[in-house]
Amino acid sequence: MPAVKTDKPKITTHPALGQLPAGWKAVRLGDVVEKVGSGVTPRGGDKVYQKAGVPFVRSQNIGWGELLLDDLVFVDPALHNGMRATELQLNDVLLNISGASIGRGAMVNEVLVGGNVNQHVCIIRTKEKELDPSFLLTFLLSHNGQKQIDSFQAGGNREGLNYNQIRTFWIPLPPLAEQRRIALILGTWDKAIGLLGEQIQAKEERLRGLIDQLVSGQRHGAKEGKLPKGWKWVRLGELGTFSKGKGVLKADIGLEGVPVVTYGELYTVHHVRIKRFHSFVNEEVAERSQPIKCNDVLFAGSGETAEEIGKAAVYLGKERAFAGGDVIILRTNGLNALYLATALNSSIADRQRLKLGQGNSVVHIYPTQLAGLKVPVPPKEEQDFIARATTVLDDELDFLRTKLEQLQEQKRGLMQGLLGGMMNGQIH
Repeated sequence: MPAVKTDKPKITTHPALGQLPAGWKAVRLGDVVEKVGSGVTPRGGDKVYQKAGVPFVRSQNIGWGELLLDDLVFVDPALHNGMRATELQLNDVLLNISGASIGRGAMVNEVLVGGNVNQHVCIIRTKEKELDPSFLLTFLLSHNGQKQIDSFQAGGNREGLNYNQIRTFWIPLPPLAEQRRIALILGTWDKAIGLLGEQIQAKEERLRGLIDQLVSGQRHGAKEGKLPKGWKWVRLGELGTFSKGKGVLKADIGLEGVPVVTYGELYTVHHVRIKRFHSFVNEEVAERSQPIKCNDVLFAGSGETAEEIGKAAVYLGKERAFAGGDVIILRTNGLNALYLATALNSSIADRQRLKLGQGNSVVHIYPTQLAGLKVPVPPKEEQDFIARATTVLDDELDFLRTKLEQLQEQKRGLMQGLLGGMMNGQIH
């Protein structure tokens, strides 16, 4: 009996996307969207933001597939009327297009409908009958999506994307029903990630409250604005010497080599302590960079918002490591460096930092400004106690953050399988 021939699904290969299952197409993003554009940052900076009014989305509100709305600000309706060209609609895809958070993306929910975005955030509105927004977001956050984002970045330490570049992105386009099925599968992971994110947020609030209580001397009965006996206010310039990181571009960073800290990591992944490294460079780049030592306190010298600049973390390790550009380094002289980093993450320090930033689209802070920032300095035994007490809760947070990273990594693996057309070229 002759063998029965079976037709296998035809898989095509695209130079930018790799293998595409039968029935999938490769299209330019600009051909399947209605809008690609961003907003503006209002004149006056933080002074125009309010606690109620029209939602105003900044890059810090955009995470990896989720909205981060704890510090969402609002603008006056009259100001909003001048920005109606960038008014948000439900399920618009928001993509960060400049700065350290470039490539992060999320979708507009009911809270943000009718709001606006600043110039660091791009609005992508899909054609309803051709491209599912959840599927688009999934692709933009995938390896192939991020690779295309990386390929267009330019400008040294201040990378950026423009609308024409975004429109040229290649995306895989399955049938619409298939797009929605993929988005639904990944949505179950998003729920788990979201629940864990809520636990982390609650613990972060507890840690922040504990830091404020201890650093202000409240446990010794100190009233607001007053310090306990034996404590004193000291300017950072009296606690050590400042230097600056240098010599590391985004193109230099890889997954192995000599560890380096970048300015953006100081307000995204390093919290009080630098516990592990996320970026690495080769020896040649390391030689032209700035080394850091145990007990150095590192600050973000620039950011997209006033909240990001000046965020600090202490390096307590012994491993040879370096600081990239826009990182400010304080080498302390005798103070408990972990206590200092803890105090610099308190509301006392935050209120001062927010007044120091310079610039609108990109905010900077300089060593001369940080040198004038004042922190409470208790006796040595109290410094040690505060450092130990906050470390316990911070370690619990670190465990949850690691678990979150693992979930996100598992989701990325699943995402790659779905978008790469695994399962013999078919999504089931």
